Amino acid sequence: MMSVSKSSLATPEHVIDRQLYRMKVSQYIGAEGLLRRLLFVLIALSLFAFLVYPLILALVRSFQNRSGEFVGLANYVAYFSSAASSASLNNSLYISVVTTVITLLITFIFAYGLTRMTIPWRGPFRQIAQLPIFIPSLVQALAFIYMFGNNGIITRMTGINIGLYGKVGIIMSEVFYAFPHALIILVTALSLSDSRLYEAAESLRTSSWRVFWTITIPGVRYGLLSAAFVVFTLAITDFGAPKVVGGNYNVLATDIYSKVVGQQNFEMGATISTLLLIPALLVFVLDRWVQRKQVAQVTANIVPLPPKPHHPIIQNAVFIFCLAVSLFILSVYVVVLIGAFTSYWPYNMSLTLKNFTFYVAGVQHKFGVFVVLWNSIKMASYTAIFGTIVVFASAYLIEKSRGLNLPRATLYFLSVMPLAVPGMVKGLSYIFAFNDPRNPLYILYGTMALLTISTILHYYTVPFLTATTALKQMDPEFEATGESLEAPFYRTFWKVTVPLALPAILQIAMYFFLNAMVTLSAVVFIFVPGKELAALSVMLLDDAGETAQAMAMSLLIIVVGFAARGLFFLATRGIERSTQAWRGR
Repeated sequence: MMSVSKSSLATPEHVIDRQLYRMKVSQYIGAEGLLRRLLFVLIALSLFAFLVYPLILALVRSFQNRSGEFVGLANYVAYFSSAASSASLNNSLYISVVTTVITLLITFIFAYGLTRMTIPWRGPFRQIAQLPIFIPSLVQALAFIYMFGNNGIITRMTGINIGLYGKVGIIMSEVFYAFPHALIILVTALSLSDSRLYEAAESLRTSSWRVFWTITIPGVRYGLLSAAFVVFTLAITDFGAPKVVGGNYNVLATDIYSKVVGQQNFEMGATISTLLLIPALLVFVLDRWVQRKQVAQVTANIVPLPPKPHHPIIQNAVFIFCLAVSLFILSVYVVVLIGAFTSYWPYNMSLTLKNFTFYVAGVQHKFGVFVVLWNSIKMASYTAIFGTIVVFASAYLIEKSRGLNLPRATLYFLSVMPLAVPGMVKGLSYIFAFNDPRNPLYILYGTMALLTISTILHYYTVPFLTATTALKQMDPEFEATGESLEAPFYRTFWKVTVPLALPAILQIAMYFFLNAMVTLSAVVFIFVPGKELAALSVMLLDDAGETAQAMAMSLLIIVVGFAARGLFFLATRGIERSTQAWRGR
């Protein structure tokens, strides 16, 4: 009888194990695996080079003197030793807290009327409430000067001077600026309430007042906190409104500008930037925690709560309130429109077109306004195109890659980090990083490319989270099917993922474009003559006392924003008909 050794019996298993090992290596370390890793590295290095590295240089600069020598905390001691400087920090915190309280109160009533009541005109109210997004915060401040300033039309009509210049004007402008951002969050939070809780309360004959305080408010508490964090961050980091109506009431953002532009004191500017970064970073961390808590409350069994009639007195009061807020928002746009065509507000109200023909700094002819506008359109277009590509690609790598836990976590952290960095801080850090001939990327300084990169990173996080949400909603079987058919991941991405996600991709592009048209703080330190942008020119014109021309430029920004919004709307409708028909099946 032939004997069979144990080693010969084990050989097939070893062969199979080696084959499986080679298959796994081919799957994960093959050409596709290397390409995935290369994309991870490229995007992560880009975020590090244009976000983390400049911030490190700004932090280091805050510990140096003008000669570049290390001085420890001397700059911080000098800042807090000055009564005027330390007052700016207190002013910023005061403005932010008051703005947050007022905005939440107004926004909650408005959002409650849109989502819980059967008031008329809810659709138009919702659309009007988003209009402040289309104009920079300094334009709203200019409109308030035309309305409530010492010679404003409402001041002259009523004889009441509200003392606009200072904290009153800043708070009004910040509330107007933050209102649509907070509204989006609160409308979402109120829409996610479970109707079964209210049905149970109704069956127990619980009073409406008690239902409101025991069910409604607790149910939206995380939404309220998230909206509060967003409003606080917008108020404490905004530069445009305090620059226009702040007067002698200094805040941290204007302090940075005056130290850098007015005094060329970059070290103190870096010091103030660090101080501004601390509350923004703290609020960012708290908001991330709240977002996780809020998502955990939403389950698949939730029954949405539809709008219901309320007591006629309450319903009519809320309708009047929403109508008043909407009319006030529209009045700001009307003032911008009239101011752009007025000869000399409010003394000579005759109409003229001369406000659209003037010299703009860096543009050597009287129609420079259109050259500057074209600069903004180009920059906004580059931001929309390249920002959307990078954001969606990074979100896809994170959501649709298996394994690679550390690279995915690192890239996710870098992708949400820009939300915590104020635009003024980012702009100043770019001076330290890219206005240095020793840096290989010095060639970017003073170019449209750097303006575009700064703007992309300034607004990076919200589009990234939008893309992540859209990708989470897609069945992972698409990728599994592609792998079973041995299709490269990039083919599945291009042939399946992109068509399915086109509506979200267009929303991301629109978000980038509209915000790039009105951005100011992220580019105020890094523009050069010939590369002025429209929102920046509004500030420069206002500084020069040319408020009518500033209004004309503001109107052009609004027109471009509305035109872009209309084009995106038409494109989205066409794409949804051709690529999203499966959703209706």
